Amino acid sequence: MNDKDYYAILGVDKDASAKDIQKAFQQKARKLHPDVNKEPDAEERFKEVSEAYAVLSDEQKRARYDAMRSGNPFAAAGGPAPASGGYSGGYTGFGGFGFPFGGMGGFSTQRRRGASAYNPSIGADVVVEVKLSREQARDGARVAVKYPRYESCDNCHGSGSVASEHHRACPTCGGTGSIAVDLGMFGMGQARMVCPECGGSGKVVADPCPVCGGEGRTRVQGEAVVEFPAGTHDGDLVRMKGRGNAGTNGGETGDLVGRAHVSAERLEGRARSGFYTLGLVTPFLVLSSFSGTFSMFLLLCAIPLVMGLVMVLTDDVFHRSGLWWKRGLQVFASGVSNGLLFALISVWFSSCTQAMFLGPYRYM
Repeated sequence: MNDKDYYAILGVDKDASAKDIQKAFQQKARKLHPDVNKEPDAEERFKEVSEAYAVLSDEQKRARYDAMRSGNPFAAAGGPAPASGGYSGGYTGFGGFGFPFGGMGGFSTQRRRGASAYNPSIGADVVVEVKLSREQARDGARVAVKYPRYESCDNCHGSGSVASEHHRACPTCGGTGSIAVDLGMFGMGQARMVCPECGGSGKVVADPCPVCGGEGRTRVQGEAVVEFPAGTHDGDLVRMKGRGNAGTNGGETGDLVGRAHVSAERLEGRARSGFYTLGLVTPFLVLSSFSGTFSMFLLLCAIPLVMGLVMVLTDDVFHRSGLWWKRGLQVFASGVSNGLLFALISVWFSSCTQAMFLGPYRYM
């Protein structure tokens, strides 16, 4: 039984959010880091704070810890996810290797970017779905779109820092990007985890910008005009360089990608299911017509056959383009290939059964 109160060690309530736990750890870790704090017990307290954060920052480990603290280690098994955690699986004892908060190695190595981390990275592309009529796709169109995006912060010019020195070594991990957590109480020595202060980069912003919080970018509503050329088809992409999300800490900006949505060419929903259903039943009907069991299979396939036809024919087929029919035939062919093997087996078995029972009476 773990008798340490991790919540008290970090100074947070039992219902504290993940953000509150991370903030509390960062504050304590800065004060207790051995390179900063020269008190005799600073290193031991730093390890204790790191251990508490390693458990409470992970949803599953936190749920198991809460269950063990409640005196019922099986409380987390099989039920709905606890309010403070999100763990929904069954209780797995001691993780297979004697440690109740995970498998061998103990701690998650997932990179988490802290509020003041300095980690330049390329901004992600922004994909915008643009609806086009059949005429716009044929003749070409220029469509204005609005979309949420990150843009470079004007206050710090994208660096994340308002000082001349943009970054410095992380005070929590000393620039290594990871911290050691003492697992001696579980008989496993030490394990290393990604530093939550710098997210593994080993660097933090020297003087975080008050506008963007040190990230170097802010959330805005972007606007652009996407130009689709004549002859555009559903799913075609138009890329606009540098109009996507700005990167963090001065990283390169991503692109804006306009994806054409042409309803007259888009095969989806009921029509797709209808083509696939027709493809599934077709091998049964074709093969049974050569084996003398057509009437039996027609009776078995009548309902899915009618359902497939209805789903296709009620999808405004008279206003669909040639590409819509081409995609429908591709889905139909996929259904045929998936149903062919079952049709061969079923028709062969039915033919053999019919011959076995009717064979003695054919010449009577």
